Amino acid sequence: MTATEWTAETAGSGRYADVNGVNLYYETYGTGSPMVLLHGGLGSGEMFGPIIPILADHHQVILVDLQGHGRTADVDRPLDIRLMADDVAALIDHLGLRKPAVVGYSLGGGVALQVAIRHPEKVGRLVAASAHVSRDAIYPEMLQQQGQVSGAAAEFMKETPMYELYQRVAPHPEHFPRLLDKIGEAMAQDFDLSEDVRGLQVPTLVVAADADMAPPSHYVEVFKLLDGGLRDGGWQGEARPKGGHALAILPGLTHYDIFLSPLFAAVTLAFLDQES
Repeated sequence: MTATEWTAETAGSGRYADVNGVNLYYETYGTGSPMVLLHGGLGSGEMFGPIIPILADHHQVILVDLQGHGRTADVDRPLDIRLMADDVAALIDHLGLRKPAVVGYSLGGGVALQVAIRHPEKVGRLVAASAHVSRDAIYPEMLQQQGQVSGAAAEFMKETPMYELYQRVAPHPEHFPRLLDKIGEAMAQDFDLSEDVRGLQVPTLVVAADADMAPPSHYVEVFKLLDGGLRDGGWQGEARPKGGHALAILPGLTHYDIFLSPLFAAVTLAFLDQES
């Protein structure tokens, strides 16, 4: 994967919003019903460059750079998906959006889940891609790798698209080691969102690659928390999950390329454009 794959061919309309104590950067693409799109850890909204035109052909896409990522400067607080969810909820209010879809990948998927958990009245539909809901769901070797993420690793990441992107767009490029420290600290925290997910009031699409950071069985279990995969769906779909939830395991993809895939864009659009 090259850094250029993480760059949108056409720039959106970029602005800053002072919300919840963060000067949050966002770009707007397209027209139609709004979709807030949230990137993965150590990335920015630009990660979605290849699929933005597909999404923006159907929706107004609001591409957010989360705290400490991309063009949004860090603030003096941990990288906590609950706090970042409150940032996104405040941005939704700031922009006057009425129940937009919230779509997130990886870290952004965790933030998207928290927006729907903490602020269900602000969200129309939710897409959470490659977002495991408990720390112990991911493979042991991944937990070990995550344990090695800290500012000390900055030198070893200079050839990565994450580093290139940060150096190019961050307000303070010299803060990359600090971002690694905060990401490492966040990933070291144990968590289990199962009960929160079980209580989701927003129609939710759970998306994962067939070779993701957690096994496909984990995402099936998440779907079960949402009343899915428990019975035959019926001829007319009458026995599908009561909350309008859905599951997509995308073939031939991994945690590291699913966000670039037209297949991800296609299933997202198909879910968002369903009748409620």
